[in-house]
Amino acid sequence: MTERTPRSARAGRSAVDRDILRLAVPALGALVAEPLFLLADTAMVGHLGATPLAGLGLASAVLQTIVGLMVFLAYATTPAVARRLGAGDERGAVASGIDGLWLSLGLGVLLAVAGWIATPWLVGLFGADPGVAAAASVYLSISMIGLPAMLIVFAATGLLRGLQDTRTPLWVAGIGFASNIALNALFIYGLGWGIAGSAIGTVVAQWGMVIVYLVVVARHAERVGANAWPHHAGVLRGARDGGWLFLRTASLRAALLLATWAATSLGRDELAAYQVAITIYFTLGFALDALAIAAQALIGKSLGSGDVETVRAVLRRCLQWGFGAGAVVGTLVVATAWVLPAVFTSSPSVAELLPPSLVVLGLSAPLGGIVFVLDGVLIGAGDARYLAWTGLVNLAAFVPLALGVVWWADASGAEVSGTLALAALTAAFAIGYLAARAATLGLRARGRAWMVTGAPA
Repeated sequence: MTERTPRSARAGRSAVDRDILRLAVPALGALVAEPLFLLADTAMVGHLGATPLAGLGLASAVLQTIVGLMVFLAYATTPAVARRLGAGDERGAVASGIDGLWLSLGLGVLLAVAGWIATPWLVGLFGADPGVAAAASVYLSISMIGLPAMLIVFAATGLLRGLQDTRTPLWVAGIGFASNIALNALFIYGLGWGIAGSAIGTVVAQWGMVIVYLVVVARHAERVGANAWPHHAGVLRGARDGGWLFLRTASLRAALLLATWAATSLGRDELAAYQVAITIYFTLGFALDALAIAAQALIGKSLGSGDVETVRAVLRRCLQWGFGAGAVVGTLVVATAWVLPAVFTSSPSVAELLPPSLVVLGLSAPLGGIVFVLDGVLIGAGDARYLAWTGLVNLAAFVPLALGVVWWADASGAEVSGTLALAALTAAFAIGYLAARAATLGLRARGRAWMVTGAPA
């Protein structure tokens, strides 16, 4: 192979950039819409008082843990579909995605029933005061009705991403978010249902999104002649491939739960403030994850077609875009750190805790951009086993940081303000934990072991 001239190298970079932006820009809107559901809930419930807001924080931690553990339904589907598409088997690509939909439905129903039964126990694990626990139980038990819908949306989104379509998920997510806001306003304030109204509005919006996705997928299946019924081998393959991603995600959710437990130990107002901070963190994360989604789809398709040169180009350019995007959004968060709290809470004691923690989140955003891109690249390559085992290493690095913050706050007593303790906890997660992930992911990406070409077995 002849060496590229500078002009052809620039042309290659431009083509890669176009592909990245073609997928990442719509994915950004779709990904941001997901935490906007939680942002809308947080903003509306936050004006009901500190107790409902703290209850939402606990319920969201449990719900997002359950849902987050199932994110493999999207992350395993995207590379499987993309690889088959790259190998020229579009019918097999759509069929693989349909298997993911059936798997998500089965898992969603089982988890919803189990979660509804276990709601009091799950909330009780955090040791919150009775008022906060009651609010959390109401929100969580209602939200379980929407759990199957959330998982189906994951799988449908993964199918479309694998087909290199991120625009349709953008439209569906946008309509769902707008519906969620309208329904929540009606149920929370118009009908006076409080935190229960917030949960009901979100559930209705989620099932509406499922209906739209099923229509879109049915059209794809008809176009390529794919069977709409599940394929036994395909469902089992999806469960097998997703198992490693489940373990990888379990370590991430364990870190988030540990951080929530630490915030609960700091006090009610600190927990309420942490809920706002972590919601903003998720919003930043999902925004930066748009590049990771583009990387998943492009890496999977390129490996499926055996184009290793494009794989390396996508990795390099996505990392550059990730760092730059992180710097931009981080600057915005730092600049608005003293304004944002008023958007999410009317409690002065909660609002005054937040600015230093938001500054920490803003400073960590460039690191987050790098981590999310590397994660997406390895997921797109199907390197889930490595992600699972190193996830345990990253969690082990975070545990002493989180426990150290709690010990330090307890040992110091009144000498340490809630503001400082919350900022320290935020730094432990947003900087310490992300640094561990950056190290393990970066080491893997530098090698070639993850670049396995061809369609999935």
